[in-house]
Amino acid sequence: MPEPTFLGPLGRRSFLLGGAAAGSALFLPDRSVAAPLLARSGRPMLTDGVQSGDVSASAAVVWARADRVARMYVEISPTETFRNVRRVRGPVLDARTDLTGKTLLRGLPAGQDVHYRVVLADPDDDTVTGEPQIGRFRTSPTGASDIRFVWSADLGGQGWGIDRSRGGYRIFESMRRLSPDFFLCSGDLIYADGVIPSEKPLSDGTVWRNVVTPAKSKVAETLDEYRGNYRYNLLDDSLRRFNAEVAQINSWDDHEVINNWYPGEILDDPRYTEKRVDVLAARARQAFHEYLPTRTRGDDDGRIYRVQRYGELLDVFVLDMRSYKDPNTPGRETVSDGGVFGRRQLAWLKEQLKASRATWKVLAADMPLSLVVPDGTAVEALAQGDHGSPLGRELEIAELLAYAKRNRIRGMVWLTGDVHYTAAHHYQPSRAAFTDFDPFWEFVSGPLNAAVGVEPEPNPVDNTFGPEVVFSKGAPSPEVNNPGFGYQYFGEVSIDGESRVMTVRLRDINGVVAHSVELPPEGLAF
Repeated sequence: MPEPTFLGPLGRRSFLLGGAAAGSALFLPDRSVAAPLLARSGRPMLTDGVQSGDVSASAAVVWARADRVARMYVEISPTETFRNVRRVRGPVLDARTDLTGKTLLRGLPAGQDVHYRVVLADPDDDTVTGEPQIGRFRTSPTGASDIRFVWSADLGGQGWGIDRSRGGYRIFESMRRLSPDFFLCSGDLIYADGVIPSEKPLSDGTVWRNVVTPAKSKVAETLDEYRGNYRYNLLDDSLRRFNAEVAQINSWDDHEVINNWYPGEILDDPRYTEKRVDVLAARARQAFHEYLPTRTRGDDDGRIYRVQRYGELLDVFVLDMRSYKDPNTPGRETVSDGGVFGRRQLAWLKEQLKASRATWKVLAADMPLSLVVPDGTAVEALAQGDHGSPLGRELEIAELLAYAKRNRIRGMVWLTGDVHYTAAHHYQPSRAAFTDFDPFWEFVSGPLNAAVGVEPEPNPVDNTFGPEVVFSKGAPSPEVNNPGFGYQYFGEVSIDGESRVMTVRLRDINGVVAHSVELPPEGLAF
């Protein structure tokens, strides 16, 4: 991303938020249907809305995609009137990145709303511009200020795509109404290994009618097919509106590549002509960074794990439990052979946690710690269900938890998704087989728009680290375990700037609170 170049203020321009035509079960190209309407003008236009992400106290990333080769400019203002504007010259968007691009904004004021609009210009004549699109984000504070964010996972899974007659991905509108500082995605933002059919019958006799595209008619193998999965989601009005108003922090899980993948895996799946998962993962990683407002550098090889800081109250440790994962086995190893973090990431996490001075340290994980997630006769996540001393990948978690206790690292809270229901888990050494850790909480949320786990206990719980399922909610029966019946979930975290109390609320698709927990800043006693 280029260093920003600030030009003089510009006059006010009209702007377009964009939107796709209403309807259901439509076959659409992999970009906004509005694109052809303005393409005839000869001016470049934005096809998929705007996004912001990886916001700090002084910087942020803004994302856009063009309908043709174009130069990206971002105009920023402290107010929505755009009377005083700084213009930042961004990259040329071309075929090398599927016409996507990101501009890094620097020198921003801390703890304030920043209004921006993206303008595309002809790369050879910057007086030829298209219609701008506007967005906003909130920079992180430097002191102790109120913080509110939302998190979830699992979008467009198991064939449940965009049904416009039912409001599309309407959970994003419920999250948007809370006006969060940012959205933390715990992974499975796409289902590259899943097909979106035109229709899915529901148990009440109605039909879920998906928007369908060529990219979602087969599993993704090529780079363009992975890109097409992101383009599909951006056809949704609620998601684009949310993206324009709420900054993102994105991680990934398995479905950005293929279900239950791990490095070095060779597929035995007739749907794939490319059997090498490492090849698929490299293509998927490129599409991930092209289509999301992540901040990447040339020296990090597309690294996903990182820390995002929000003043004195919060550090968010974004974890990557896929890229360095050991092979799926029954999980009975007595010596760790890599776990889910890998030695380099685990060393980084220990160092960053020890150095953190934030009251709360959120570990943004893409898999839960103690829920048993099977992969045939192997285990996909960390727990294997034997309830005893740590084995397999649990050894890595035991090492981290013991390190945190030894170094008096307080305020650790785990947030995750993956299992398609919402839950609150409290971990207590007095209940555990492994006891060398301080009590902590883990909260699970999702899905955003996918199949749902069925109550009362969608996934078995392993007692190695002494979890208690304080709350759990999915769908009441298999007949209604899908978004057609509204059993979809997200989580909200708010931290009071004065008391430093963290409140975690687990909400349904309409934003109704299903469960709430208040955590005091001096400890996590139940």
